[in-house]
Amino acid sequence: MSPHLLCLRPLVAALVFGLGLGTALRPALSAPNVINPDSPTLATPKDKDSGVSDNVTLLENSPKAVVDEVWQLVNQQFVDKDFNHSNWLSKRQELLGRNYQDNAEAYRQIGRILKDLNDPYTRFLSPEEFAILSSQTSGEASGVGIRVLMDKRSSDLVVVDVMRGTPALKAGIRPGDRIVRINGQPAALMSLEQATEAIQGEIGTELSLQLSRPKSGVFSVTLKRENIEIDSVTYNVKEEGELRVGYIRLDEFSSHSAEQMEKAITELNKSRISGYVLDLRGNPGGLLLSSIDIARLWLNRGEIVSTIDRRGGDRHFSANGRSLTDLPLVVLVNERSASASEILAGALKEQGRATVVGTATYGKGTVQSVNTLSDGSGLAVTIARYYPPSGTDINRKGISPDIHLDISNDTKLQFRNDPELMATEIDPQYQRAISVLRQHRHSLGLPPAKDLGIGLLEPSQL
Repeated sequence: MSPHLLCLRPLVAALVFGLGLGTALRPALSAPNVINPDSPTLATPKDKDSGVSDNVTLLENSPKAVVDEVWQLVNQQFVDKDFNHSNWLSKRQELLGRNYQDNAEAYRQIGRILKDLNDPYTRFLSPEEFAILSSQTSGEASGVGIRVLMDKRSSDLVVVDVMRGTPALKAGIRPGDRIVRINGQPAALMSLEQATEAIQGEIGTELSLQLSRPKSGVFSVTLKRENIEIDSVTYNVKEEGELRVGYIRLDEFSSHSAEQMEKAITELNKSRISGYVLDLRGNPGGLLLSSIDIARLWLNRGEIVSTIDRRGGDRHFSANGRSLTDLPLVVLVNERSASASEILAGALKEQGRATVVGTATYGKGTVQSVNTLSDGSGLAVTIARYYPPSGTDINRKGISPDIHLDISNDTKLQFRNDPELMATEIDPQYQRAISVLRQHRHSLGLPPAKDLGIGLLEPSQL
């Protein structure tokens, strides 16, 4: 299985895909350990254009098997049929002519030849890195259903979210609880990454936590790890003077993100809100189809994105007339909004559906296919380039916001130390979004919410 991925994603423990953008705006998740998709059979030369005859016998579990799989996948899929002026044919002969003591040596050589493609997104992933990426894009992981942060002032490990229907919620764990011990070991002696690793584990195994709660003291729980659906969408109603704002934060584009976004919009629509703020700041991307499905929840008509592969194949993806709301929308972006985030922001901006506020996005205009290799490692290969509705090439340029507004370094540091401060009175980008919604409301000639008596009405209901 080779999902199409648009991602510029760093990991808590290891960098697997894209460049090193930080994760400080996202709480660490007590998860990720998943079973990889079924490995494909060992690749053999099938591309008539390759000019390569298979005269090499590859032995099962031999490092050369993985080396040749990588070569074959790049040869068949890479977006540039000239391989960025690299003599790709000679690379196979060079790689298979070597003797490898172990997989680690083979991995180093694979990384070396992939650099010759001059494409940072075509990357080899070790089994450990591939397992983490698989967990992130699947939107599922083994765990108990809590999100944790390190309190910068006290160095305590604090529960910041408890997911619905999970072992943690059933055991009575609440946001604000402080973790004292993990499986008998003092949490105070662990880094955030070490604590996350200690909390995660195999499905069905037990986890012992000792926690403290103000006015309740110290208590202990024993939980059984389950397969957890990770919430990539968080939302709530914010009272901003005369406005009731539906605030939605999207952390990544996983396989469950579209259904979670649909639920968020549906629930917020019931709250008689007057407009939406969609926060894509720091969102590194994810699955291509997830970005398209989410765009369709906001757009009723018009093109969303087009992709072009190495053979010139041109695919167009458009709205399908099933948007859930036509209320005013502001999208927040920054320089760490990448890939799938740029598809969504670009479509909403260019189709006139949303006002985009923030700074220029990262500028990653390519699509990757992620492939499982026979030893559990993986390979991400750039297979296509994508373009917003205007056809503009955003690679290394990004999406320019309608309203350019940066955040001071001091404020960014505050957000890194406490992500809960985002979308509050100290967040200038969010406050500007509120101003845009307020202007939109005034342009419609609507009275303040408190004067309507029966709540806010959508424009289609007026």
